[in-house]
Amino acid sequence: MADYPAPVSTTAQTRPPVTATLVVYILFAIAAVVGLAGHGLLVGAPLLTLLGVVGVIVAYISRADARGTWTESHLTWLIRTFWWSFLWNVLGWLAAITVIGLPVAWVIWVATSLWVIYRVVRGYLLFHDSKPVPGM
Repeated sequence: MADYPAPVSTTAQTRPPVTATLVVYILFAIAAVVGLAGHGLLVGAPLLTLLGVVGVIVAYISRADARGTWTESHLTWLIRTFWWSFLWNVLGWLAAITVIGLPVAWVIWVATSLWVIYRVVRGYLLFHDSKPVPGM
């Protein structure tokens, strides 16, 4: 009789991608602070920098490994933060097309940067306590 390997248990708890999630938080935090500092130069939303784009790519790649763990809500939180930031950036640029809309665009960009910083800080505090983001 042949020896077959034992079946792999599908209920085994996988390790959450804690390091990848932390990397995304760090990349987003740096991008948000740099973006806020750069708004005097009419830069767009903070997460559309190279760091933000790399961060969202890492989040998308890591999300499959996070399925069913407490980090899944954090990666979803960060991905949504990126896309909402992108939307507000586009609205800011649409407002900036007109000279009258330039102050409105600046307000949109600064508000978006502050909102991103809030979401990164709030999410990281929950992440630090190994808790999922509520409502995700």
